[in-house]
Amino acid sequence: MAEKLNQDIFGLKVENHELVKLAYDTYLANSRSSHAKTLKRGEVRGGGKKPWKQKGTGRARFGSTRNPIWRHGGVAFGRTGNENFTKKISKNAKLQAVRQALSMQNADKNIVTVKDFAPKDGKTKEAVAMLRGNKLEGNILLVVAEKSENILRATNNINTMKVVRPTYLNVFDILNADKVVICESAMPVIENWLVGKENA
Repeated sequence: MAEKLNQDIFGLKVENHELVKLAYDTYLANSRSSHAKTLKRGEVRGGGKKPWKQKGTGRARFGSTRNPIWRHGGVAFGRTGNENFTKKISKNAKLQAVRQALSMQNADKNIVTVKDFAPKDGKTKEAVAMLRGNKLEGNILLVVAEKSENILRATNNINTMKVVRPTYLNVFDILNADKVVICESAMPVIENWLVGKENA
């Protein structure tokens, strides 16, 4: 089916990977959570009493055992839990990066088009049969026009398989898939999204 693929999407010559890397890093950055938090000296329990008197001991003066340079003390300049790691990339740059990623996978013969996957009972064995019937192994990215309940039920228990709609394609998922499997009904949506007049 490779010869029938739209060359404006799957046939680009990618000589420079900087844009693809930017889109890849942006996806990871925007997926990053900011839950880590450290305790400052004022938040650590204890340390209310001065460890020794100010003068006369020959030791350095300290007002609290929660000082950051003490063991079990607070952390200076630590994580607050409010860090913002997000990055921005323009719409046109994102679409071009997706086109380049699909072209790279197509060049490696990792793009596969199949008839629409429509499991009748939503059984996992139906998804397994589809994979075996098309001789697909490894990490599979399945692109469907619409996610149905049966499709989700049939694929949820397959850890090496991810289902996305065309407009949710991203560089990270494309490049990390061993095979990008595109259903026939999803192809027009991909073409309209990536090379449609509104994106020209």
